[in-house]
Amino acid sequence: MSNWLTSLQTETPQEGFELAILLARKGVGYTQPSEDIREKLRTVYEDNADSLIASSQVVAIHYQTIAAANNYWK
Repeated sequence: MSNWLTSLQTETPQEGFELAILLARKGVGYTQPSEDIREKLRTVYEDNADSLIASSQVVAIHYQTIAAANNYWK
């Protein structure tokens, strides 16, 4: 595995949100490393409101962590 996450520090809340999305996506990639399987599973959850809400919750949790690490950009 490469060392891609060097800091949770971001300049702006927007950059923090984008980092939260990246963390969520990377988490999925680490959990299911097969791109073929992820592509097949996407059809299962892409139209499922509960699955989409759950993925939004993961991003929100990551964003809370990043915001705290950035002292809420004060």
